[in-house]
Amino acid sequence: MQGILLIDKPPGWTSFDVVNYVRKQVAAAEGKRPKQVKVGHTGTLDPFATGLLILLIGKDYTRRAGKFSKLDKTYEVTMRLGATSTTGDPEGETTPVNDKEPTLMEIKQAIKKFTGPITQTPPAYSAVKVGGQRAYKLARAGKTVTIEPRKVTINRLELVEYAYPEVKLITDVSSGTYIRSLAEDIGRVLGAGAYTTELKRTKISNYSLEDALTIADLSRETLAASLTQA
Repeated sequence: MQGILLIDKPPGWTSFDVVNYVRKQVAAAEGKRPKQVKVGHTGTLDPFATGLLILLIGKDYTRRAGKFSKLDKTYEVTMRLGATSTTGDPEGETTPVNDKEPTLMEIKQAIKKFTGPITQTPPAYSAVKVGGQRAYKLARAGKTVTIEPRKVTINRLELVEYAYPEVKLITDVSSGTYIRSLAEDIGRVLGAGAYTTELKRTKISNYSLEDALTIADLSRETLAASLTQA
């Protein structure tokens, strides 16, 4: 069994949880043990996040993971103003900043500052490697994590709705962009603090969430029927 499988990741699952679940499904369909089956993802989603994961099944496809991981992505984002989070999302410890309520114009002006090429520092709780170790492992161990800023591109950052303290956005970004960092940076510019409360990935290049299988819909039959070749 070889090909590309689009999955709608549910909240609370890690990307590796999804990979392991699909690997077991493929192994059962092929009469193999899970360890004998090659399945990989092409870009993680945080556990709290939902949406599109591209899984590659079979050796011929998993070896091409690097190509897929470099594709641009689209997200629906909800950020909360007035506080920060140690992880940049709802799973961390939140700290109130102030009760400043930015105007709609201030929100729009702040967003403009983050459209186009920008420099961004990935969050400490991320999979970026620091000294050969994942940053999130160091952060969870209470160690100081220093990550070098990187250049990314925000192709589109559109305000969908603003009702303090929540700001809803849609954004098209280059590979390597951290939405949690983007929300924190916008909150910093507004002088109000911010963290991401909801995150859904809806597109990866031309691959769409609309074509993805949910975990509940995944079976041996739907698995085989949903594989695509490229």
